[in-house]
Amino acid sequence: MNEFAGLKEEIVAYSKTIGIDKIGFTTADVFAELKERLITQEKLNYQSGFEKGTVEERTEPRRLLPGAQSIIAIALAYPTKMKDAPKSSPGNRRGIFSRSSWGTDYHIVLEDKLKKLAAFIAEKVDDFQYKIMVDTGELSDRAVAERAGIGFSGKNCSIITEEYGSFVYLGEMITNIPFQPDKPVELSCGDCRICLDACPTGALVQGGQLDAKRCLSYLSQTKVNLPEPFKEKLGTRLYGCDTCQLVCPYNKHVDFHLHPEFEPEPEVAKPLLIPMLQKSNREFREMFGHVSGFWRGKNPLQRNAIIALAHYKDETAVDVLYDLLINDVRPMIRETAAWALGKIGTEKAKALLQQALDKVDEANVQHEIKNALKRIE
Repeated sequence: MNEFAGLKEEIVAYSKTIGIDKIGFTTADVFAELKERLITQEKLNYQSGFEKGTVEERTEPRRLLPGAQSIIAIALAYPTKMKDAPKSSPGNRRGIFSRSSWGTDYHIVLEDKLKKLAAFIAEKVDDFQYKIMVDTGELSDRAVAERAGIGFSGKNCSIITEEYGSFVYLGEMITNIPFQPDKPVELSCGDCRICLDACPTGALVQGGQLDAKRCLSYLSQTKVNLPEPFKEKLGTRLYGCDTCQLVCPYNKHVDFHLHPEFEPEPEVAKPLLIPMLQKSNREFREMFGHVSGFWRGKNPLQRNAIIALAHYKDETAVDVLYDLLINDVRPMIRETAAWALGKIGTEKAKALLQQALDKVDEANVQHEIKNALKRIE
């Protein structure tokens, strides 16, 4: 019997007292299958560019913690339904953040849980060494969670747990303690391909393979003027995309409200769009700075708010969009505002676009204005 079996049991028991919903243990061995997949992803140019570290660092835990013996994986469930969600109405249109960005930034919450776990172990083991990661580290949270028995890897590229579906946040701690590994979960998607068929942009190339550059979740976080087809598909999403999770049969009826930190603030999770475009940097940070969707800053969120207003064809937004088109210093925002005015397509929008032609110098913005006018014609 592993000499640390007793400690493992104590850790599992303690984890429940600090609000960890699932915990699993695995070895610090190389993630060989993942390494092959990552090499393929690189060759196909399917990576998002947000990944940290080399393929070796992302698949060989001992490169990150020399002497690594095991990895402890954790999962926390988050809600899928918003109580008292505000309604979007003409003149008061709203966008929505994905469920993973409701409530307090999960990176902060999970890191705090893992630090408490580390402190608990450090009291019991001399020379305890560890490295904590939540999403932004080199290791693949999903690969660790799968091998540690937290859940299985679904065709939608999410970890799906038996209890909470795929609506869980993941984090891990590499340690120098040789804990007995847990067994992987023996569940699968079987023949189901609902998520593949439902993906708005076809980003799920096949079960378990994602072209990140086509994924709306990734696109919502970029800092460029989105190509036309992706603007159309983004709809009213301000950050992230939940489609491939919402359609998953394993997520039917899943809605857990276990952590007050993850409860959505309705006016933040489903905010009014026009006010989003009128806030100063300070006001924007005060409203959204504590959610995970703010990690890329104000620019992508405001661009997405403009796209959402165009999606609604919100005539009350025309003056605000024209002001952005003429006065904003960010080319991406000006280009998107021109496109949105073309989508709204009223006589007033057309007149303002024609006025803008004489006031705007940049070629890209001029191009968007001309295309917008063509669309109205």
